[in-house]
Amino acid sequence: MRGGDESRIARVRRWVLVSAIIVAAVILAVVTYRTTFQLDAIRAQAVFEATLGLADEKVDRVDRAIVEADDAVMALGEGGRADDIPRRWRGQAARRTPTVAHVLVLDSGSAREIVAFASRMPSPADDALRLLLLRRILPDVDLSTLPLGQLKHLHRAYDGAFFLVSYWRAQQIHGDGSSTERLIIVNHDRDAVARELLEQVVPDPRVPTARVNVVDDEGRVVFGPPLSKSDLIVAKRFPTTLYAWRLQVAPTASGELALKARRRRLLEMSLLALSCVVVVAGVVALLLATAQERRLAALRGEFVANVSHELKTPLALVRMFGELLMTGRVASEEKRRDYLSIIVRESERLTALIENVLDFARVERGKAAYDFAPADVPTVVGRAVDACRYRAETEGMRLEVDVQDGAGEAVVDERALQLAVINLVENAIKYASGTGAVRVEVAPDGGDRVAVRVIDHGSGIDPDDRERIFERFYRGKRAGERQVRGSGIGLSLVWHVVHAHGGEVFVQETPGGGSTFVVRIPVAGPG
Repeated sequence: MRGGDESRIARVRRWVLVSAIIVAAVILAVVTYRTTFQLDAIRAQAVFEATLGLADEKVDRVDRAIVEADDAVMALGEGGRADDIPRRWRGQAARRTPTVAHVLVLDSGSAREIVAFASRMPSPADDALRLLLLRRILPDVDLSTLPLGQLKHLHRAYDGAFFLVSYWRAQQIHGDGSSTERLIIVNHDRDAVARELLEQVVPDPRVPTARVNVVDDEGRVVFGPPLSKSDLIVAKRFPTTLYAWRLQVAPTASGELALKARRRRLLEMSLLALSCVVVVAGVVALLLATAQERRLAALRGEFVANVSHELKTPLALVRMFGELLMTGRVASEEKRRDYLSIIVRESERLTALIENVLDFARVERGKAAYDFAPADVPTVVGRAVDACRYRAETEGMRLEVDVQDGAGEAVVDERALQLAVINLVENAIKYASGTGAVRVEVAPDGGDRVAVRVIDHGSGIDPDDRERIFERFYRGKRAGERQVRGSGIGLSLVWHVVHAHGGEVFVQETPGGGSTFVVRIPVAGPG
């Protein structure tokens, strides 16, 4: 009962360990997955913030330059000389207000009569511009809530062309001390805005590395190169002046940065998947190793039980007949010789079993030593068969040996080869008991090999067991069905001996039923 409790505790511990490993792997996968995307988000946020800062700086520069030009024009009207602004502006326009194209002073009355007008470069087109300002642009100007001296801007498209107009209300002081309100309108030249301001902050569109442009509300490019949709683009609207436009900034090599981010994510996900595969493989290997260990433990237990039984039978016979001889209760000299013969045979059987176990132990430890020398294979096989004759006779079996021409000398370890043949013959006697005979054939095999075949007509070996029959401690299904005792190491020893000779051993089905074990060893010995 205690052993069963310990086994259950061991199973519980094992499953707890496996479950802990799986849970840890899942947690690692989730954390790594989330961390990867969090890092990507942090990197993207950092790039976005840097790009937004760049966009803010560029927008502010343009906005500030336009407002400074407006302030310069407004300063011309200080002291109540609003009507004189166009004349005074024209004298210093190029120097202080490079983007201003026209200055218009209107009477604040309902008639909106033109008081003064100035153009940077007078031309016949000025008349059309004055009409546009009075008839279309002025009605869009909101004067109802405009305080005296406050600067405002109108940025809108008329007839497919954008206009930027600055306007404010000012006072005109007359000579008699009276004052009149005037509406000052400043028209900024779009080409001058582009030439004097935008080119300072937007790279030349002919330069392929340009990543800044200006677009309108419909996304049409107003100035600068088009940006790829794959780029990381940050858009910033001009706050007070060119508010119908947006400045767009894509960080240099943003496409390469995105590609690198995708590659890094793919690499990290691949490493994560590989780690999970390694963990799962480790768990599977642990489970398989545990299952294998349990199977080997069960096989060792069965091996100990079988060997104990195999040892017990000859020991019991030796002890029984030895006691009979000691007591002198022997009816005749012939019986005495029979008893002594039985004691000798059972001792030999006991010795052979112990030698098997010792040889197996040496093989398991890798300490098996072989003494290879030329020897007559039929003679070695004959000795092995003779050693099994008494066992065969007690089972009612005949042992037949057939040596074919050409089967002669080979470089072998006589004792090891004899042990292998004995194991095969005794195995055949056990499983073919009552079938009449076991046949041992020795024949040349291809000129450079010699083959030894042990043929029986017993129950045979299940096809599923043929690949594993030479494993240590393994016993086929039919051994359990027929309750045949054995240690499970005989065929394993045969495999080791034959492979130490550089040969091979396998089992076939005997025509008519039964098994044929074939040992093929090179004549010249191991390579």
